Amino acid sequence: MRTLIHLSDLHFGRIDPPILDPLIAFIRATEPHLVAISGDFTQRARTVEYMAARDFLDKIPFPKIVVPGNHDVPLRNLFLRFVRSLDSYRRYICDDLQPFFADDEIAVAGVNTARALTWKDGRINRHQLRELRESFAAIKGEQTRIVVTHHPFDLPAGTHGTVVGRSRLAMITLAQCQVDLLLAGHFHIADIGQTTKRYDMPGFSALIVSSGTSTSTRGRGQPNSLNVLRIEPRQITIDRRVWHSAEQAFELFSSEEFHSSKNGWIRE
Repeated sequence: MRTLIHLSDLHFGRIDPPILDPLIAFIRATEPHLVAISGDFTQRARTVEYMAARDFLDKIPFPKIVVPGNHDVPLRNLFLRFVRSLDSYRRYICDDLQPFFADDEIAVAGVNTARALTWKDGRINRHQLRELRESFAAIKGEQTRIVVTHHPFDLPAGTHGTVVGRSRLAMITLAQCQVDLLLAGHFHIADIGQTTKRYDMPGFSALIVSSGTSTSTRGRGQPNSLNVLRIEPRQITIDRRVWHSAEQAFELFSSEEFHSSKNGWIRE
């Protein structure tokens, strides 16, 4: 079994400070095999925000896979936005914009969907999809396959907006790669869905797991949250934990189990 903690939308520069130490303590107590963070480390891509995010990451003593979000691209400085859009992210957070992690049980690919030209929306391109195919092609075992992006491939329940650009083209690659899980954020709404709701891909069904904001004050009607995924061959348990300020802890809110079948992932 592998344990993966999924955080998102940290937004350093607009965080709720009392959350940070209990969050670090929770991660350390859980001892995950991997921590996935699906973008928006900063509020306005300022250096001081990136430095605070870096300090946070340094306190997590476990393997991490991270991707940038649209807030990690400078907003008002047009030179930085369009010429050096993710320079600070690569300096302070991670130089690899398409990171990959694999062991005997899980294979996890990060894909950067943040773009200078799309402002808040995101896109994925053919070069990234080709790299994704190559990364998963190198995996020879029966690992559970996971893709982490900032922008989701479907909208969390009750939200309005757009999914990642070229998502239908990307879904063909995801099906070819036999991806099981898609982790994302962006909307600050926690949700679990399935690709079959939006995409008609015979023989393919992956889970779409969104996280709320884990540390920001911009909760959009939901408490701060994170996901804890326990991954076994052909079975996944997803716990949503939400912040309770009175207890100063991330408490269990819900737990859902899914198993793999010939028709894809099915909720138990």
